[in-house]
Amino acid sequence: MHTVWRGSISFGLVNIPIKLHAATENKDIKLRNLHAECKSPLKYEKTCPVCEKEVGNDEIVKAYEYAKNKFVILDDEELEKLRKENEDKAVEIIDFVKLEEIDPIYFERSYFIAPSEGGTKAYTLLRKALEDSGKIGVAKIIIRSKEHLAVVRVYKNTLVMETIHFPDEVRNVADVPNVPNSDDVTKKELDTAKMLIDQLTTEFDPEKYHDEYRNALMELIEQKKGDEQIVTAADKKATTGNVTDLMAALQASIDKTKKKPAPKKKAAKAKKNA
Repeated sequence: MHTVWRGSISFGLVNIPIKLHAATENKDIKLRNLHAECKSPLKYEKTCPVCEKEVGNDEIVKAYEYAKNKFVILDDEELEKLRKENEDKAVEIIDFVKLEEIDPIYFERSYFIAPSEGGTKAYTLLRKALEDSGKIGVAKIIIRSKEHLAVVRVYKNTLVMETIHFPDEVRNVADVPNVPNSDDVTKKELDTAKMLIDQLTTEFDPEKYHDEYRNALMELIEQKKGDEQIVTAADKKATTGNVTDLMAALQASIDKTKKKPAPKKKAAKAKKNA
């Protein structure tokens, strides 16, 4: 399992060297855009609209747009220094809370926590303490140059770190349009709705849920492959520009070196003196 972060996590005076591994994966089926005419994959190039030319990576700088068309440029050295200053710090659990006190809207991404060399005993201690107390730890961590708020909890027999949004990253629910303020429903309607909920209530079993669209899409793709409904991208056309330029240059050279016809001698004047 690929390691996405190495460091340590601490609570009190206990320090645990750890590795983070992504606990989930995106299984979306990625579709490419092809040119309908030749079936070649399309390229997306970075171009400057002012200079009207393609820009290479060595010509790109990062900047923050603080107002319309007003930027503060941040060079790579400055960003790298900030990242290293914060990333090298250990992840410290700063609070312990109950899981049910955190609304699911805050949760972002999950990582499995594995102990690094020498961290097994402390890892086991934290896992057992969290299990017995029924609490989760709240911590901060920097991953890929971004500081995250995170919680540490037990999932089955493994510690899991879940990044969560900061409060200012969750939009104000009061800004959601057209939300009714009053419960304008009859008792009969409410009783019927509650009865339906009771009938559909069951224990959560994640294995019963499947991505039906993804499965159907894969079936369609496999069917088309079986029926040989496939296309092959056209070979890149050989550029003719240089050849054309070369031919033009050669022809110009030939024309230039052609022997010029000797200038016609002016008709001799009438042999007045003959």
